[in-house]
This record gives sequence, C-alpha cells and structure tokens, in this order.
Amino acid sequence: MGRRILNDALRTIVNAEKRGFASAQLQPVSNVMASFLNIMKHRGYIKDFQVYDPHRVGRITVELQGRIKDCRALMYRQDVKAQDIEQYRLGALPTHQWGYVVITTPNGVLDHEEAIRQNVGGQVLGYFY
Repeated sequence: MGRRILNDALRTIVNAEKRGFASAQLQPVSNVMASFLNIMKHRGYIKDFQVYDPHRVGRITVELQGRIKDCRALMYRQDVKAQDIEQYRLGALPTHQWGYVVITTPNGVLDHEEAIRQNVGGQVLGYFY
C-alpha cells in the first residue's frame, strides 16, 4: 500500500465518468482518499460517497454527477508554500475558470482556495477539474 491507492481510485472515477456510469466502486480505502472525495463533494463534482467497512480492506461507493473531466494524484508529493499556491495552480490546471488543487496541510486536507484563505502551505496531493 502506497500512494498509488489514491491514483488508482481517481483513475477509476474518471473512467466511470467517461463511460457514463452513475456510480463507481473504489477499493481499498484510505483516509486521504476519503478526504479527497469530501473536497470533491463539497465543490460539487460528485453527488455523494459512502465508506463501507473502513477497518479492513473496505470499499467506497461514489455517486457520479458527470462533471469530472480529469483528476490525478501526484506520485511525488510536491511541497508548496502558501504564497506559491496560486502560481502552482496556474501551471497544473488547464484553465483559470475551474478546477481545484488538493493540498495536505497542517490544518488537514484542503483545496487551494481554502489553503490560500488560511495562509498555509503543504504538499500537493493531486488535482481535479
């Protein structure tokens, strides 16, 4: 188990979106994955998700909305300072209008807007748009 768990889960979501499925099953479960999905839900990219049996292998069922074009997890967690978050976002995302960069900070897992608002830096987990 490594960082590839999050990347595999996000690729499963993107593939299910492209095929027009209403939901996707993600296995195994991690707390970082649940935090990432919570940000996606809060920003309106997925409808809802349920975590089943998180203490064992477990699974997550994600209800899709059809808004996700791409989402990726970085295999290397890149450090980013609070003042450099906006410049990183401009380089990582294809447009200025939509999309979010997800960052793990001392205050928890946040998207780039919350991290700028709280003036904290951290490590970039991934992005979605």
